[in-house]
Amino acid sequence: MSEENNKKPTRREFIHIATTAVGAVGAGCIALPLVTQMNPDASVKALAKVEVDISKIEKGNEVTIMWRGKPIFIRRRTDEEVQKAREVKIEDLKDPQKDQERVKKGKDEWLVMVGVCTHLGCVPLKQQGEFGGWFCPCHGSHYDISGRIRKGPAPVNMEVPNYEFVSDTKILIG
Repeated sequence: MSEENNKKPTRREFIHIATTAVGAVGAGCIALPLVTQMNPDASVKALAKVEVDISKIEKGNEVTIMWRGKPIFIRRRTDEEVQKAREVKIEDLKDPQKDQERVKKGKDEWLVMVGVCTHLGCVPLKQQGEFGGWFCPCHGSHYDISGRIRKGPAPVNMEVPNYEFVSDTKILIG
C-alpha cells in the first residue's frame, strides 16, 4: 500500500467534515418545519372527499351539493332521459363524448358532474335550455341531459369529478 491510502485526516480536514455534517443537519431541521407547514390542514383534507346519500332522489330529480367550493349536480335520470342522451350523434357535439363515458357502468341513471359552466364559471340552471339539460343564462350555453355542450360559447362539456358508488344508496365524491 502506498502512504497516501494510509494517511489519516488532519485536524483541519476533520473540522471541515464535521462542520459540513452539522450544517446539513441544521439546514434539514430548519427546512422540515417550513415544508411541513405548507401541507393542507385537517379541515382542507376533510373537504377532499364527500359522501352523499342518494337514496331519497327520485327519478327525474337532482340535488346540488357543495364540494371543494363548487356545486356538484347529482341527477337521477329517467329511462327516457338516458335513451335520449344515448341517441345523440357524436359528430353533432362540440366536445364529442358518449353518454356512457360520463357515467359509471351499470349506473346509467346517475349523472354526477361539477355544476359550473365551462365558459366563464357560472352556475347553469337545471332543466332549462333547448336540450332538456342545463342552461347558462350569463352567455347562453346550452347543455344536454348528459351535461355535454350543445350550443353557445362554452368550449367543453361540464366536468365529471372522480366518484364511486360505495353502496346502492351512497356515493363518494373525490
